[in-house]
Amino acid sequence: IMKKILLFITYFFLCFSLFGQKTEQNVPEGKKDFLSKPIWNKLTLKAYGVVNYYNFDWQSDDEIRDAVDLERINMYMIYDFSDKITLKTEFEFEHGGTGSTMEFDKLEEFGEFEAEIEAGGEVLIEQLNLLFKIKPWFNVRAGRLKLYMGVSSKLDESTTYFTGYRPSMENSILPLGWYEVGIEILGDIGKNKRWSYKAYLVNGLSSVGFTSANWIKRGHQKRFELVNAENLAIAGRLDYNLKNNSWIGVSGYRGNTNDNRPKPDLKGVKGNVSIVDFHANLNFRPFVLHAMFLYGHLQNADIISEANRNLSNNLNVKRTPVASDMMGYSIEAGYDLLSFNKKKDEKELFIFGRYDFYDTMYKVNEGVFDNNRWERSTITFGLNYLPNPN
Repeated sequence: IMKKILLFITYFFLCFSLFGQKTEQNVPEGKKDFLSKPIWNKLTLKAYGVVNYYNFDWQSDDEIRDAVDLERINMYMIYDFSDKITLKTEFEFEHGGTGSTMEFDKLEEFGEFEAEIEAGGEVLIEQLNLLFKIKPWFNVRAGRLKLYMGVSSKLDESTTYFTGYRPSMENSILPLGWYEVGIEILGDIGKNKRWSYKAYLVNGLSSVGFTSANWIKRGHQKRFELVNAENLAIAGRLDYNLKNNSWIGVSGYRGNTNDNRPKPDLKGVKGNVSIVDFHANLNFRPFVLHAMFLYGHLQNADIISEANRNLSNNLNVKRTPVASDMMGYSIEAGYDLLSFNKKKDEKELFIFGRYDFYDTMYKVNEGVFDNNRWERSTITFGLNYLPNPN
């Protein structure tokens, strides 16, 4: 797989190098400056990664052992075809990636080929989309794109949240990151562009992956080669932008999920998922605050729970009951201890704390068992040291 990715990247650069040689004949005068730019001025490359060490002390499993994990590496390639059209791609390697190799062992009888798995994990193309910049208040993005819900979808790079691992409430309930195929309309409106909006029409979730522990998170369709799109979903986000890249706002999502199941076993039964969140990011250094409230409802959760009990083992899904309603909230605050030093350079040392509460079985239909173990709270605290703004 690594060879394929390297070949793709080589092909990517070759194609855009050829595009960069485009002739300027018959090009309007105003666009010649853009076309004359070298390809490197039209191409943006960036990446980040996370490596974790876990020290477990679980009463529920006293034999669980400590672990290390290359959680993810995200790589972005962004190319400007013009000042109005931009291509965005994102590759994610999770848990070291995955791959298999084959070798020839000539010492085994007459020689034999052996195949082995090199690593567990995933290699994903998270984003592949085109952005058409029309007006500041109206732009269009199409392709596989990111669905922005809550706080962590915008603060997803490892230097933008106050923990070694992504916030537990959002990460337990929503797909992080949440990428779907569809169309997005976005823009900035109002005086000084204080308001930002996003509106989506994308493929929906599949109710076969819904569970007691994670509600709709595992309904994100990643397990199949082709994603079912019998049911589409709509989503939106509205933020009021403050100074220092701060914002407060609301997000919403709604879409049917039963017609996206691998088999039409719930044909005619509605399984609409409705989600709303209120979120805030207040970045007033040396003080930073993140907060969020999340609520969701699943239509006919009892019928979906009964149907999921009879799913094939080959689907590799949990087959646990799913709640009709979910609720969660979190609040996180940090303070830069180095702000007391008037001679300090660009280094920052944040002391932080966060509280998460979430119940993925907040309300259940009659006949669905409400397991209290899925009402959870988490306290997180520690230090984040940032040696420089990069």
